[in-house]
Amino acid sequence: MLTVDFDRFPVGPGHRVLDLGAGQGRHTYEILRRGAEAVAVDLAAEDLEQVEAMVGAMALEGEIVAPAAAVTHVADALDLPFADRHFDRVIAAEILEHLPDDRGAIAEIVRVTVPGGLVAVTVPRRWPEQVCWALSDAYHEVEGGHVRIYRASELRASLEAGGLVFTGSHHAHALHSPYWWLKCAVGVDRETALTRAYHRLLVWDMMTRPTLTRVGERVLNPVLGKSVVLYFRKPDEDTR
Repeated sequence: MLTVDFDRFPVGPGHRVLDLGAGQGRHTYEILRRGAEAVAVDLAAEDLEQVEAMVGAMALEGEIVAPAAAVTHVADALDLPFADRHFDRVIAAEILEHLPDDRGAIAEIVRVTVPGGLVAVTVPRRWPEQVCWALSDAYHEVEGGHVRIYRASELRASLEAGGLVFTGSHHAHALHSPYWWLKCAVGVDRETALTRAYHRLLVWDMMTRPTLTRVGERVLNPVLGKSVVLYFRKPDEDTR
């Protein structure tokens, strides 16, 4: 399930791409499929172990070229172990809402991006997230949970203040908003026949990508999309 639209965010051979807050690697795998060098960073070592295993399996199947070095790195978003201007592309998908010091993470994102490089940032959309918070404290009041609800305009302003130029945005995952409202209503740690059925629907949709739901999401995303995706470019040095 990709949140970033790679038609809007071109990635290919010769690009070094940071997947910050990579989790279980959904964007990392797509980066590798497109022939770019992927660097997946997260604090959850167990998730990254699974990512490395999947990357190895993809290489064995011939789906990707085997990376020359480890793809994953356990690291803090506030103190990235990379030189200035190290990455041509940076993706920060669904991570900033977890960080008390989101501006510190934004500064690191800007620091490691090359002049002329591209940045994609995704966070939960404001009003679907407000519904989740209203329905369940357990949704966000957990260790490592969401610490804020963003207005897209405020997040854009923070990234622009950090030195990036806004290039566009869109919403994603309309089908996921009702699922999370349902989970929050029944209890995020509980499963019911309805939550299991909806989860099966989401898995089926992700695995088969039928035309009906693809078109449906495109229609519903502007209204119901659970995530907002913002795209930026770091200015060339001679334009700053």
